[in-house]
Amino acid sequence: MSDFTGTLVVLLLLITALYMLVNQNWRWAIAALGIQYIWAFLLVIPSWPAELAVVKLVTGWIAASVLGLTRLNLPETPPASGSVPSGIAFRLLAAGLVVLLVLGAAPRLAEWSRAFDIYQAWGGLLLIGIGLMQIALRSGFFRSALGLLTLFAGFEILYAAVEASTLVTGLLTAVNLGIALVASYLLIAPTLEAEE
Repeated sequence: MSDFTGTLVVLLLLITALYMLVNQNWRWAIAALGIQYIWAFLLVIPSWPAELAVVKLVTGWIAASVLGLTRLNLPETPPASGSVPSGIAFRLLAAGLVVLLVLGAAPRLAEWSRAFDIYQAWGGLLLIGIGLMQIALRSGFFRSALGLLTLFAGFEILYAAVEASTLVTGLLTAVNLGIALVASYLLIAPTLEAEE
């Protein structure tokens, strides 16, 4: 991967992850998750055969579709208007700290491991950090599921360079789909209880 292409993919990956972190509209968050899986696919393809990398891409799209269809069937709730601007500013500031940490840690990690290049280290660590922030700073099962899927996408970028096993790919696929299905159930459970 050339320097320009690798840098562009990492920047686009960062933009989609930040957009999921700060936006209020769930539809755009699902779209950003689907696009994020495209950029993660481009970082995985140098390490895995094309067939395994496509499995990661399709799994991410299926997980995003499951969450989107579940959320579509729930009643719309207006976003909280109390502290939205300060909440966004805080999340962006915290994301800036994660970016600074990743910029310092990724080169050392790439030197130490030698299994993956600097762009995979940047992309994987950025997604792990921003996924953890999504889980910690946003409330609700839907946002937590987005954070977990983002975190696992970052883990898969780093792990792809270390292991290219079909069994491991299947297990990671099961984890991603399991997160989407459990989050979908937890989103629908309150409406099922109300109907009974």
